[in-house]
Amino acid sequence: MEVSDSQMAKAGRDSQFAGLPGDISVSFEFYPPATETAEEQLFRAFHRLAPFAPSFVSMTYGAGGSTQSRSIAGVQRLIAEGEVPVAAHLTCVGASREEVDAVAMQFWDAGVRHIVALRGDGGKPGEPFVPHPDGYENAADLVAGLRKLADFEISVAAYPEVHPDATSAEADLDNLKRKLDAGASRALTQFFFSPDAFLRFRDRAAAAGIDAPIAPGILPVTNFAQVCKFAGACGALVPDWMHAMFEGLDDHPETRKFVATTITADLCRSLYDGGVRDFHFYTLNRAAQLEAVCHLMGRRLPAARLEAAA
Repeated sequence: MEVSDSQMAKAGRDSQFAGLPGDISVSFEFYPPATETAEEQLFRAFHRLAPFAPSFVSMTYGAGGSTQSRSIAGVQRLIAEGEVPVAAHLTCVGASREEVDAVAMQFWDAGVRHIVALRGDGGKPGEPFVPHPDGYENAADLVAGLRKLADFEISVAAYPEVHPDATSAEADLDNLKRKLDAGASRALTQFFFSPDAFLRFRDRAAAAGIDAPIAPGILPVTNFAQVCKFAGACGALVPDWMHAMFEGLDDHPETRKFVATTITADLCRSLYDGGVRDFHFYTLNRAAQLEAVCHLMGRRLPAARLEAAA
């Protein structure tokens, strides 16, 4: 049976993903691996995602000891293995200004020109942050210090559903403005699952005079119980409908993965409809779901890459 051009056009309109022009920018966040096996998983994910031409990839940071050294080593290997710009996370936790500055310059010497500057969380969950006696007071203070050190591009964190330590949504927004006024050029948000939460936050930020780009942080669900734990620590809301969607899937990893990919893609598509074009993905050092999501959002892999994957 022949299909007319008008029928084909209608079919394209009927799909929420068909015809997307791929006019989005993506970035990917990784965390430092603790073992050789985990390191190889991370870099397999990196090489699978690099063909999507991310604006940057980032490596999270653990203050002190072996975690810090793994962060630095991970950043160095990301730089060595690809032509993708690499950002390094840096926090204020448990270190003096001199020590934090020294790590920042280690990153600079390794080729890093982009820092994700964060206060970080010290102590047990729920306990107030206490800065080091000789350290940076908060993220805005850290941003100002980095601006004096070197010509870093600086990103900071934003919280669509309000940081757990904030006294109010307005105070949280004021804190974001202080970080940007101190010299940061963009914000990356904590993860969330309601597109309206982000879009309302973006509008509130604009009304408060914040004109820097704010990229939504997107977390694909790989382990629902783990995501709920993460959400409880950072103040993100896991809606009731998500609990219902993942109910009974603990022993069905493949089905869980397909459900999770659908949820992530739908979230991104709703944000796109709201005018969002920059997306920051928390990879958890895995690539498969994000390959599918980027493809659905119009960022197609090169044909040669698809053939190799097959």
